[in-house]
Amino acid sequence: MSENITPYKDSTLGKKEQVEQMFDNISENYDGLNRVISFGIDAKWKKKILKMIASKNPKNILDIATGTGDLAILMSQTNADKIIGLDISAGMLEVGRKKIDSKNLSGKIEMIQGDSENLPFENDSFDAITVAYGIRNFETLEKGLAEILRVLKPNGVFIILETSNPTKTPYKQFYKFYTKNILPLIGKIFSKEKNAYGYLSESANGFPYGEALNNILRKIGFIDVADLPQTFGAATIYSASKK
Repeated sequence: MSENITPYKDSTLGKKEQVEQMFDNISENYDGLNRVISFGIDAKWKKKILKMIASKNPKNILDIATGTGDLAILMSQTNADKIIGLDISAGMLEVGRKKIDSKNLSGKIEMIQGDSENLPFENDSFDAITVAYGIRNFETLEKGLAEILRVLKPNGVFIILETSNPTKTPYKQFYKFYTKNILPLIGKIFSKEKNAYGYLSESANGFPYGEALNNILRKIGFIDVADLPQTFGAATIYSASKK
């Protein structure tokens, strides 16, 4: 079970509503800030996901917590006929739609506002499902993963990209200092949303990773679960399938 970390400590709203509000507030400058914070390395990780998905030749792909649609847009390089990007934040989706329109991909990629824990799709709907930096924002992790399993087709592929904590010196110490001190500072300087990047840092550090997340996936019912640490363990790509 993941720790219930929320963006606004004094809010009476549930985590789901707080996350929606936070991402609406940072949607306009999210892409630029994200590239600065990650030093652009996450683009390399996402290209690995593209290769993993493309090798399965999916006809339809669901990108959950799609945000401004970067991964959904990248998935357009596969042979998929249809890609759906789903997110709880209307603000993030609006930015994503503008990007998709500018790349003439609106006929292939559809952006939908929705709840990852109550997916508006029938059972066994998608050949491939991706979530990049999104599962730690689920209000109830197990419920969200169970929904993903439900809408994934048998033998389909499920790929997660999520932050994790390096375990080796000196990367462990640097990463801890960076996420605790530098990342929130950058967010405060460049974003009107003072809580957002502190929450993103705290939620990343408090989220289960590696074998801990593998075991949760297996408990939900996923098979062929594997994890691939990236860049000294700063992030991890997880892959799984369905019977």
